[in-house]
Amino acid sequence: MTTNVRSRWPGSVAALAAVLALSACGGGDPLAAPSEGAADPSAPIRIGADQFPENKLLAEIYGQALEAQDIPVEIVPPIQSREAYFPGLRDGSLDLVPEYTGVLLQFLDPEATEKSADEVYAALQEVIPEGLTLLERSDAENKDAVVVTQAFATENNVTTIGDLAPLCPQMIFGGPPEFQERPDGIPGIEATYGCTFAGYKSLDVGGPLTVAALRDGDVQAADLFTTDPTIEANGFVVLEDPLNNFAAQNVVPLINTAKATDQVKQIFNDISGKLTTQGLIDLNAELGAEDRPNPDVVAQEWLEANGLL
Repeated sequence: MTTNVRSRWPGSVAALAAVLALSACGGGDPLAAPSEGAADPSAPIRIGADQFPENKLLAEIYGQALEAQDIPVEIVPPIQSREAYFPGLRDGSLDLVPEYTGVLLQFLDPEATEKSADEVYAALQEVIPEGLTLLERSDAENKDAVVVTQAFATENNVTTIGDLAPLCPQMIFGGPPEFQERPDGIPGIEATYGCTFAGYKSLDVGGPLTVAALRDGDVQAADLFTTDPTIEANGFVVLEDPLNNFAAQNVVPLINTAKATDQVKQIFNDISGKLTTQGLIDLNAELGAEDRPNPDVVAQEWLEANGLL
């Protein structure tokens, strides 16, 4: 099958400058409207992504599906975190990102208390900034999780995050830098479960540094994603979250309203209708295979398998 697939994730000076500009404008009001005139409906749809593999894969799926319908796209290099890339949606240097409902809601409204998938999605629609459009959510969900090794869970008889409370003063927690400040990160764990850790080790976003630190005992608990196949591969234990510190996290496209034509909306609604949680786990496993490292290859095969190219 011939598709308009090309090498994205550009390494050009212009692309790098765009990323640096995004990082530089990390402050400000996330509810502020995009800059007037920032979005040109005829220009390529500029797609951003977070650093972790699943999000980069989703950006590639979005881009290839658009290209298959002759809609020009540009996928910019991955950006470290929501705090860094969200300003790009406001100033027009980005048009589209693959998002997750619960963490996006708490980013926009730190006081939000909604937890279920439907409640989170409805609340999110109310706080999306002017100039941006939230498309249909998928059933696919990827939540943050507090993860420990099987040996730690067995030795300390822990099955829930609450079970950690008396142990936390002797534990080092590992995760991405932003998890230390996010409402459902360390502050949420402390407020919800009374768990105050002895220290925090800044690592990567659900990546090899975090996995290695947990496996090697450099940290005793870590933030990983529930669709991460390394959890099962390493025999890690996902601690239950009975008090729902982590809200529903359904995959959802967030797009500049000027680029959300009926055709574009239908393309993304078709994608969201095909995505499942198990599908994300399987896709992440493919990304981790030694012979299948490239998101563009995995994305194309998923789109073909689901009749979306």
